[in-house]
Amino acid sequence: MTRLSWGYGPRAPGWAMICALVALCALLLPTMPASRADTPLDLDAAGRITDTVGALGKRRTQVEAALDRLHTDHHIQLYVTYVHDFSGRAAPAWADATADRNGFGPHDILLAIATHGGQYAVSADKESGFRKDQLARVATAAIVPALKEHDWAGAAIGAADGYRAVLRGEPVHAPVIKPGTSDPGGDGLLPGHRAVWVPIAGGALVLLTGLALRSRRARAARRRPGTPRGRPAVATSTEPGLARLAQPLTPLPDLDAEASANLVDTDDAVRTSAEELRFATAQLGTAATRPFAEAVAYARGELADAFRLRQRLDDAPYEEERTRRHALDEICSRCTSANRRLDAESEAFDRLRDLKANAAGILDRAEATARALNPRVAAAEAALAALARCRASSALSPVAGHAGEARDRLSFADTALAEARTALLVADPDHAAVSVRAAEAALSQAATLTAAVLRHTHALTAATSRLNTVLAEASGRPEAAPAVKAARRAMANGPYDPREVLRLLDEAVTGEARAARTVMAARAEVSAARDYISTHRGAVGCRARTRLTEAERHIGLCGDDDVAAAVAEATRAMALAQQARALAEDDVLTYGAYDDAGTPPPARALGGALLGGIILAGLLPATFGGGATRGRLTG
Repeated sequence: MTRLSWGYGPRAPGWAMICALVALCALLLPTMPASRADTPLDLDAAGRITDTVGALGKRRTQVEAALDRLHTDHHIQLYVTYVHDFSGRAAPAWADATADRNGFGPHDILLAIATHGGQYAVSADKESGFRKDQLARVATAAIVPALKEHDWAGAAIGAADGYRAVLRGEPVHAPVIKPGTSDPGGDGLLPGHRAVWVPIAGGALVLLTGLALRSRRARAARRRPGTPRGRPAVATSTEPGLARLAQPLTPLPDLDAEASANLVDTDDAVRTSAEELRFATAQLGTAATRPFAEAVAYARGELADAFRLRQRLDDAPYEEERTRRHALDEICSRCTSANRRLDAESEAFDRLRDLKANAAGILDRAEATARALNPRVAAAEAALAALARCRASSALSPVAGHAGEARDRLSFADTALAEARTALLVADPDHAAVSVRAAEAALSQAATLTAAVLRHTHALTAATSRLNTVLAEASGRPEAAPAVKAARRAMANGPYDPREVLRLLDEAVTGEARAARTVMAARAEVSAARDYISTHRGAVGCRARTRLTEAERHIGLCGDDDVAAAVAEATRAMALAQQARALAEDDVLTYGAYDDAGTPPPARALGGALLGGIILAGLLPATFGGGATRGRLTG
């Protein structure tokens, strides 16, 4: 997003301003039609219609009604703009540039009409759900016939009703055509003629002359002792639109905090949406949930780009203010785009899953999941207890509390499932839907925590088995003698961490075997950080999430072709994952959800649900959707 600003400066002479404004007035007074051109513009923030030539007249409300029908029925936002011409550009290029300038998403369509010559173009995202042949069918049947008769309102109404027909699988019909003026607005920006523009230009000259005189007085005041120099700059890149007003720039620290909060909230929305999508897919199949999987993938992509910008800012804390401001604006824009896409799909997702109608079946599956999870949690607890007797505490610390937390999540799920069962018995589907959704989320986190324990303990056992092989390999190399000696000493001095001993030996061993172990260790670190942040996201802030996203990016770059590059990427990913985990643990410590020793089990279960982001501040479960819809469930 480009931000334009203006302010008073030392080299802004008042009479130069007057001269420039006289020139502007001269331009406003129409001379030759060829001089009018409209570059890609900011659309009106007040609605979906931007009419710079007065093409609609009294029929504006009819067009608005057609746009509303399309949005109400199918959640498609059709924007219509009328301009004099397309500035010499090809119509599709002009429309695409305007759509990009205004941050259009996949469910936003732009119909751009140039009244001087009757040109038009439609700009739709590839992920809009419309095929090219469908867009062409609407254009041929509904837009072009209206434009031929200069029915500017009819073209927009025909487009909106045509897209509704396509989405319903019905034929596209031409609108009722009412011929109109061939070139509304003529040479001006708005309807009228010289009699209108002469007083407007004169008024502009008077106004701008006053501004120039005010500028001179301000400069004189700044020259007086004790007068503050300058004034705050103002930005014109707030909400897009022809009627937008200049607003003071947000202070950079506030913008930084806003961007960080947006990243955290959007990351929560994406994680929750992906989680419930898995349940919906298990319930209804891949084909039925494909549109929602595409929405989650889109939101993830936008969020990953936003996090990468955040990482760049963290890596360059002394970047100039303009660059930082631009990056922070872009972060907020990406987060908004991700949330809008998820919000746009939330209602359709609810209709597909229909938690209220399907609560009984979903409850049965959740109860079966809980029964199967109980012995796995017990196995995780036993594995930790067995290894605690022969391994250093540092070896188990990454998952030391996971089994207990899994037990708390399972306890919360059991309570929610019991409430859902009771609600069904008394015919209260609303309460049942809320409870079963909360139980699903708690079971998912309990499974994640349990799997993390079992995976970690298995990795420790495998590392112990592999250690003897690596030790024998290193013992045959003279250059590795110091590492071998240190490894044997660590193993002889009581409980040890086999991964740390392997790292000691790896520093003395080269080749593909070492590279493979490095990549494997890095993947384990990234996975552990991901599991921790996902199951503690109610407390984890922006910095930890940013490092995790960057670690995931680097681990994804580990290929098989270049061993040295793979080791470098894996090493970087491991360091970032460790930073992410440490930052997240600090956040959780500060959050202080509950004390394992002194908190009663029910309170611990509730605290764990809040800590995991399973329930929001209002004690309602989070569900599929962006920031505007993810807390919509009510009981």
